[in-house]
Amino acid sequence: MKDEYIMIQQSAKEFAEKEIIPVAAKMDRENFFPRELFRKMGKEGYLGVTIPEQYGGSGSDYVSQAIIEEEISYASGSLGLSYGAHSNLCLDNLYRNGSEYLREKYLEKLCSGEHVGSLGMTEPSSGSDALSMKTSATMDKGNFILNGSKTFITNAPYADIFLVYARTGENITPFVVESSDRGFSRGQEFDKTGMRGSPTGTIFFNDIILPENRIVGKLNGGRNVLLSGLNLERAVLAFNSIGIARRALDLAIGYASERKQFGRPISDFELVQEKLAYMYTKFESSRLFAMEALKRVQEDRMDSLDAASAILYASESSEYIAREALQIFGGYGYIKDFEIERVFRDSILLTIGAGTNEIRKKVISEALIKKYGKGGKSVK
Repeated sequence: MKDEYIMIQQSAKEFAEKEIIPVAAKMDRENFFPRELFRKMGKEGYLGVTIPEQYGGSGSDYVSQAIIEEEISYASGSLGLSYGAHSNLCLDNLYRNGSEYLREKYLEKLCSGEHVGSLGMTEPSSGSDALSMKTSATMDKGNFILNGSKTFITNAPYADIFLVYARTGENITPFVVESSDRGFSRGQEFDKTGMRGSPTGTIFFNDIILPENRIVGKLNGGRNVLLSGLNLERAVLAFNSIGIARRALDLAIGYASERKQFGRPISDFELVQEKLAYMYTKFESSRLFAMEALKRVQEDRMDSLDAASAILYASESSEYIAREALQIFGGYGYIKDFEIERVFRDSILLTIGAGTNEIRKKVISEALIKKYGKGGKSVK
């Protein structure tokens, strides 16, 4: 690992231990979103890590973002989820595809944490089939009139800035929507099983007037923005699962070393040893795979094969590791007083959210056929 990445990892780890771990249980118990802590993350340069310094960012890359994502998620899976939605899905997307006007208007406050960002794509009738969205933006006297809704939106109850995809005729166009826009409203925050403290909800658009300069990218050019954004999202959010898996593994190792049965630590028993061996192997392989996939996506943002594969494996591995860790804890693992219970609930989300694993398998198989199915090409 480069010296730069080692420094970023150490900084994020120390921050997580000092600032995040002490409030992680409260976030889960009270479904509490720590807005002030989010601002502290901005001051440390974490929120705008991939954004150039001229816009208030740190000027680093996606590897740095993934490292920070893992360390935050190790301390709190829910804060790691909100971080990814803000830093990658909204802020980085807006920088990559937005005009200079949009960059100057929005990036600095998003980098500092003064504003919370969110991505609006999923709708009540179009989750996995994102391109069938019904939210529409119609031209009227030089402006666009936005109508519709988005649901299951991370950070929605608190976000100030939304990157929203809408149908413009037969095509799709992304727009910036502000929570202060007339006609914008929020639904009730969802009470989730896991990832509590990462606020999720529904947002509504009722005749919101948007000037043309709120378009992100080009009119009717949203499909490529959406797909390239999904690939980066998958590659980076894989480290949300990886951070959760690492926490579960550490908790399991610590407990197995201390808990005694029949006069011996349970780590002496072969069935527990087998669990730990598989847990570590899945954790380490998912992390290595995700980092390699991230590097490939940085080179080709339309590389859906590696991005989808990485988050598929990382999310399944995280759930497996957390489930085995809970089993090692036995009855104590099923009690809310023990952290592993929360970690297990958090581990499930990314097999469902950010695109279900069923959809990821479809994306992977289609990409394989397209890339290697003709001409007798060998995989890699």
